[in-house]
Amino acid sequence: MDKQTLIDHLNHDLAEELAAVIQYTTYAAKVTGPYRPQLEQFFLAEVPDEQLHAQFLANKVVALGGEPTTTPSAVKVAATNKEMLQAVLEAETRAVKGYTERAEEADAFGDVGLKVQLEDMVRDETGHREETERILRDWPL
Repeated sequence: MDKQTLIDHLNHDLAEELAAVIQYTTYAAKVTGPYRPQLEQFFLAEVPDEQLHAQFLANKVVALGGEPTTTPSAVKVAATNKEMLQAVLEAETRAVKGYTERAEEADAFGDVGLKVQLEDMVRDETGHREETERILRDWPL
């Protein structure tokens, strides 16, 4: 694993985290119906975690000699509460997969601190994914 490839991959992760902040913030504003207060809080509660992940990734990119991206990945447009939750589930699943891969790359690069931090981020994102799965589990068709 060479340094530039690692920087590029971390910048991809950073773009995903920036998108997550936008996604959660936007979805919190858009939720409707009888569960609006709970879903709004659910979405907003995730924003600080995603911001911390983004800050860590930006700092790491700079520490490695790169320039952190300022362009988020695309945010999936969702019209209903269920679509929003499904989009969040997809994003969290991608994050778990991406951070698992990145931890392996950090290990191959020889950056133990980065590997450990990424593994902790896998834990965070897994928790987000599982909570979203539980909300969707009995959601009406």
